[in-house]
Amino acid sequence: MLLRIAAASLMALSLAAALAAPVTVVDDRGHSVTLARVPQRIVSLSPSLSETVCALQACARLVGTDRYSTWPEALRSLPKLGGLDDTQIERLAALKPDLVLAAVSTRAVERLEALGLPVLALEPRNWAGTRRAIAAVAQALGEPAAGPALVAAVERRIAAAAAGVPARLRGRSVYFEVAATPFAAGEASFVGELLAGLGLVNIVPAALGPFPQLNPEFVLRAQPALLMASADELAQMPARPGWAALQALRRRQTCGFASAEFDTLMRAGPRLGEAAEAIVACLRRLEDLP
Repeated sequence: MLLRIAAASLMALSLAAALAAPVTVVDDRGHSVTLARVPQRIVSLSPSLSETVCALQACARLVGTDRYSTWPEALRSLPKLGGLDDTQIERLAALKPDLVLAAVSTRAVERLEALGLPVLALEPRNWAGTRRAIAAVAQALGEPAAGPALVAAVERRIAAAAAGVPARLRGRSVYFEVAATPFAAGEASFVGELLAGLGLVNIVPAALGPFPQLNPEFVLRAQPALLMASADELAQMPARPGWAALQALRRRQTCGFASAEFDTLMRAGPRLGEAAEAIVACLRRLEDLP
């Protein structure tokens, strides 16, 4: 019994020492961010980073998020601190975070750092960036081994989803719309990589960037065999000038994703396996293509 008590005490001391040790993480700006200790009060200003914290079993450490961090359900009750362009800096600082997670493009990053708050800026745009972000967050949480384990779990789920793609749809061209302007998910984006992994051919080449704004004529000329977008935007496509000529619309070879499902598809984080499953579920519902 004495040996067990001693062993438990040693483990507790080791854990306390690990939590108190400085942690240094390199973010997507190339900045080395040194934390005096493993953070216990975290603000996340990015939905994908919020989801990553929770997927790494550290949801309880979040004390505030951006307005778009709504998954898992526990995040809905946390203080909402704005978004990329309108972060509520005073409210955020009042939460006394020992780490702020933010996208590189968040305007408030420099102001937060000027207040002495450590900011880890991560903005994945492809799967490599997503792997890097997961690893960086895991390291900041003091659980570096959890990052690769989470990545491997996501990759297994994507591979399992890919195995369910109907053979008749493999190799079909696809247009995935991000916003109605139109902005698209190109080959170089994490969405584009997901589509490629499912055996589809993106009409938007990597050379145009991850999420380029397109001339609508580009889509009309490409005549993709499949169209994917939010359900609301898909419903509006036939009314766009010339878009009624798209054969995919006429043949109902479309995937319109409900709001919550579309949010999952647009977040470069630990739910990409779930995103792959959503795409495959739609593909399996489609009618046979001629």
